[in-house]
Amino acid sequence: MKAIQIKEYVKGPEDLKPTQVPPPTPKPNEYLIRTHACATNFFDLLQIRGKYQIQPPFPWISGMEFSGVVAATPSASPSGGGGSHAYKVGDKVFGAAQGAFAEMIAVPEEGLRRMPGGWSFQDAAGLMVTAPTSYAALVFRAKVQKGEYVLIHASAGGVGLTAIQIAKSLGATVIATASTPAKLRIARLYGADHTLLSTSPTWPSAAKSLTPSSRGVDVVFDPVGLLNPSLTCSAWNARLLVIGFASGTIEKVAANRLLLKNVSLVGVFWGRFIKEEPETVEKVWKGVFELIEKGAFRPMAWGEREFVGLERMGEALKALAGRETWGKVVVKVPQGGESKI
Repeated sequence: MKAIQIKEYVKGPEDLKPTQVPPPTPKPNEYLIRTHACATNFFDLLQIRGKYQIQPPFPWISGMEFSGVVAATPSASPSGGGGSHAYKVGDKVFGAAQGAFAEMIAVPEEGLRRMPGGWSFQDAAGLMVTAPTSYAALVFRAKVQKGEYVLIHASAGGVGLTAIQIAKSLGATVIATASTPAKLRIARLYGADHTLLSTSPTWPSAAKSLTPSSRGVDVVFDPVGLLNPSLTCSAWNARLLVIGFASGTIEKVAANRLLLKNVSLVGVFWGRFIKEEPETVEKVWKGVFELIEKGAFRPMAWGEREFVGLERMGEALKALAGRETWGKVVVKVPQGGESKI
């Protein structure tokens, strides 16, 4: 099969080329999935350069998010004994596991979810990481309440657009930041009430002025690394959610600034929930699927350029790195004799 295999760290996505590798041999508890689409993330860019906190031993296959069709079910009986596996051969699924940038991938059941009705493979490929991250952050970590003001950075990205939709479903007023007018337009299309250019040095004061009596925002959703400027426009008892560091810089925050406003600095690492809080994982997905069923959560695959074939993976990641995209950048993986045109 074709895959983006990493035998040594690369300088950038332009160095990525698909190679022929043996298909994966599933463990007894794993499904074999035939990949139809895979989604890109900023941590993919870090991992291929050896700069992510999780680095598999060489050689390894890049990528984390995907969608596809079940090709084979686990050879072991379902956990707990009796019953049947959650998915059968032919079922359409999406998921997350190391090695997504390949024509096939082996995944345990907890790494899979059934594709929502009416969603395409491209729509579903970028759902497994972004949707639960934003939902867990806003609902379980920040506990956003109706009427609160939520500031969302990098609002036109995957987790940003997800966060906008979830915050609106909770009855919050959303102030969204992004780097270009075009991205702010996308944020408004997904429900943002107010939008601000993050390139303007006055965005913190502008954000504060949008809140009642200029008291400041109640919640900050930060996947970039803008905690310090966000503190200047935060309210008393605000919650600042640390989602990631897309800027490439890990900030240092003076503790006295948190004390003076009674602010809570809250980390969100969705990847560890499955180990530390498996009961919360199911609650999160229940909430996400309820929003999808109600039409309160829409797909967000970037469609301004199409990437077909693993040969285009480097180009897709380069577009993501260049901040020229919005939503989720997805690569379609043709099957068999399917055309790449």
